[in-house]
Amino acid sequence: MKKSNILLFIAGMLTASQAFSYGIGQSTYPMLEKQHMLATEITGITSTGGGVGIQGRYTRKMNKQLVLDGGIGIGAGERSNRVFAGADWEIFPDYMNQPRISVKTTLENAKEFNKRRNILTVAPTVSKGFSFWGREAFPFVSIPFGVQLISKTKQYETIANLNVGILGRLPIEALKKFTASAEATVGIKDSYTGVFLGLSYPLN
Repeated sequence: MKKSNILLFIAGMLTASQAFSYGIGQSTYPMLEKQHMLATEITGITSTGGGVGIQGRYTRKMNKQLVLDGGIGIGAGERSNRVFAGADWEIFPDYMNQPRISVKTTLENAKEFNKRRNILTVAPTVSKGFSFWGREAFPFVSIPFGVQLISKTKQYETIANLNVGILGRLPIEALKKFTASAEATVGIKDSYTGVFLGLSYPLN
């Protein structure tokens, strides 16, 4: 698949009327320095105000410890018009019996339930590579927590989630360059519950 076709596909999808973006994404997947990828993710929010949608995400590994990402998406429901940017800082690498431990910080601007919100979250994340039926995959668990400022009322609210997911290469020869992801999130405080399925493609 040509890179230009992927870019056109994602750009076309993002011209719809409502946007949102969710999940930890591909930041826990092992990448080479300066490597970057584009992902398309199907999202399904099952809690109040939810709906089904799609989002695009760009991820780039800047150096051995820092991964940056950002994106925007589209979908139905009361959670709309959201864009985001994040930075994942690796504290310990995935090495032998030691899992990868990192902290991901994300800044979002969202319109949810007819209110504009600026949301800052910090997500301690643990991931580890395992062999499943001869193929390597990378499950992870994360607990994003943070604060959101509601612009109209100038009120602050705290939020928290529990995220679990897994990433790995597809066992299909025609799609061997693609990485698939599956992620679920459970709302702990003033947040949402949902599932996300993604497909990412390396740009270099």
